[in-house]
Amino acid sequence: MYSHILVATDGSIISQKGVEHGLKLAKSIGSKATVVIVTKPFPLQGTTVTGWVAGDNDIRRYDASQKEFAETILGSARQVADEIGIAPDLVQVTADSAAEAIVEKAQKLGCDLIVMASHGRRGVGRLLLGSQTAKVVQYAHTPVLVVR
Repeated sequence: MYSHILVATDGSIISQKGVEHGLKLAKSIGSKATVVIVTKPFPLQGTTVTGWVAGDNDIRRYDASQKEFAETILGSARQVADEIGIAPDLVQVTADSAAEAIVEKAQKLGCDLIVMASHGRRGVGRLLLGSQTAKVVQYAHTPVLVVR
């Protein structure tokens, strides 16, 4: 049914449920799996109000910290995968919009299912905080399995 599943994570406890479910699903149907985490690019470009300008070292340190964070989260996904007995690809993507990056990566890899968790916020909380999962559901051209 699904030949390649993209499993999205942000490192939260909630998203860990999505990782576990997505990897178990991939294992049970013999599907390829890719776990992806989206990190933000360096937030400041140019001069700030205080006159401070980010230098190359600042950007390199920021990028290194984002890479370290992603490696930690992807390492957790690898541990889950090892316990399940599956060997997913582990990918870090840097983008301003996590939802857009997830959809684009799924398209680029030819994934036919996206699995991700939802915090389940409703009403004003969802409106104020936004929902990357809701955005993925809205923009994706492939099915999205939301784990709660």
